[in-house]
Amino acid sequence: MAISVDPGTAVRKPPDAPLPVWTRRRREALAGYAFVAPDLIGLLIFVGLPMVLAIGVSLFSVDGFGGYTFVGLDNFRRMAEDTQLWQSVKVTLTYVVMFVPIGFVVSLGLALLVRDHFPGVGLVRTMFFLPHVISLVVVGVVWQFLLVDKQGAVPALLRPFGLGEVSFLGNPALALGSLVMISIWFLMGYQMLILLGGLKDIPKEYEEAARVDGATAWQRFRHVIWPLLRPTSFFVLVNSTVGAVTGLQAFDLVYVLTKGGPAGSTSTVVFYIYQQAFTFNNYGYAAALTTAVVAFLVVATGLMFGATKGGRFDVG
Repeated sequence: MAISVDPGTAVRKPPDAPLPVWTRRRREALAGYAFVAPDLIGLLIFVGLPMVLAIGVSLFSVDGFGGYTFVGLDNFRRMAEDTQLWQSVKVTLTYVVMFVPIGFVVSLGLALLVRDHFPGVGLVRTMFFLPHVISLVVVGVVWQFLLVDKQGAVPALLRPFGLGEVSFLGNPALALGSLVMISIWFLMGYQMLILLGGLKDIPKEYEEAARVDGATAWQRFRHVIWPLLRPTSFFVLVNSTVGAVTGLQAFDLVYVLTKGGPAGSTSTVVFYIYQQAFTFNNYGYAAALTTAVVAFLVVATGLMFGATKGGRFDVG
């Protein structure tokens, strides 16, 4: 005999009780750690471990044939008397002072140019970013072809102005400046996209309100856009500073274009470390130089973070 059940009297399963707050937070934390773990493991293996090994090797004199002699801090004391090292430090500081501010201004100008939508804006953004996807070695070879003395495309274009005999890579007064300009051309698209992301996060209502109040374009940039763009700008400046000291453009372009010349005018610290290790087989001294450079960057970055409160520039 069939039994009929009144839907109104059917037993219903009670709803699941909400998870405690601490349980949800624990699950979110575990998910976050799971996403970060691959990068963290790679950082420890490919950055952390080599740094520890470099510190260890810096305490030894290595003859290039597998012989290690403990010398303590002698490699670090040697730095004070190394005139070529300080020449490379001077070149690197000059490169940083030229590259970082000029590159930032150019990248910010491009970001402001392509911020608003107009026909073909995607193509324009792609054209600016395209150099960054090319290998730096290829970039160096192409620019070497363009700047070669008397026969390059750039001297040919400048010949009607009486500048066809200028040697951009062979003149000590122009070689470093040429490297800076090539570096800016290579990285401006990448920095442009980062700054463009920061500009897109600024609510349009703020600028519209300032425009209604009669603010000019410069006033809107100075009092609305720039204060809200400071954290992104801080990231770009720190990233470009570290890249100018130890990045690929500080070595690859130098190696391909000038080999540190002429007369050491483009020998950066990274290139000098490479020479000590792989040209003169001074692996212990090269490791000491690497340790000193990393320590300097850690301290400098920490000071910048402390002075700007992590890029927020809070007053209080």
